[in-house]
Amino acid sequence: MRPSDGPRPPPAVLFVCAHNAVRSPMAAALFRQYFGHLSYVGSAGVHKGEPDPFAVAVMDELGVDMSKHRPQTFEELEDLEGLNFDLIVTLSPEAHHRALEATRTLAVEVEYWPTQDPTAAEGNRDQRLAAYREIRDQLVDKIEERFGYRPYGMA
Repeated sequence: MRPSDGPRPPPAVLFVCAHNAVRSPMAAALFRQYFGHLSYVGSAGVHKGEPDPFAVAVMDELGVDMSKHRPQTFEELEDLEGLNFDLIVTLSPEAHHRALEATRTLAVEVEYWPTQDPTAAEGNRDQRLAAYREIRDQLVDKIEERFGYRPYGMA
């Protein structure tokens, strides 16, 4: 199915997780890769994390470059851009609570996509990368489900 065959994404989408280091930047990078010509996308965290090399590595496997991502907090984003989004997708309970609190007087839709934090995975490098791939693939599936088609290049 081509993008024109399914529902159009909202004009502006924000993905939020706990630290803006793994889940929300992965979701934003995937969304941008496939819908960037149709929508503006951003990402933020409740707290400011550090760039995560495992997240960069698993996204690179799909040809999506996340190497220049620099984590930012919800408050930093709000100060820089405001919360001018049509849809805010939260990926952790803490992020969902923060988004609901920040948008209670705004006309913005907030959706919660429960997503595990892969940084909690233990084991060797391959086992940890597998946890990140699982979250990445879940995000791809959720984007497909929400917006009606599997983006180009995704099996």
